[in-house]
Amino acid sequence: MDPQTKTLRNGSRLNKVLLLRLDPEGFDPETKERAAEGVVGYSAICPHTGCDVTNWHPDRQLLECPCHFSMYNPKQEANVVSGPSPRRLPALPLKIVDGKLAVAKPFIGRPGFQQM
Repeated sequence: MDPQTKTLRNGSRLNKVLLLRLDPEGFDPETKERAAEGVVGYSAICPHTGCDVTNWHPDRQLLECPCHFSMYNPKQEANVVSGPSPRRLPALPLKIVDGKLAVAKPFIGRPGFQQM
């Protein structure tokens, strides 16, 4: 739910979120600020053509979209490492409230993709 407009987007593909628990030691300052105890959140929708980002490469700690192989670094604001994606994955700032993971703020960046 959007906290300001109270709009629910239940069932929207744009609600798909990637959550990863990583060692925060390697986070850049922006990622560290948006993480909650090492957990980072990003949109699971690739900005290139809207495919679901589903692949995880634990050896390199990178996310990958299987459609056109864009790679994202979740420790560095999910910036594009390689591939045709025009921008990083939008970040979802997180926090811990009463011992539970919660959304701290709306997405930073627009989830989804821009058609040409």
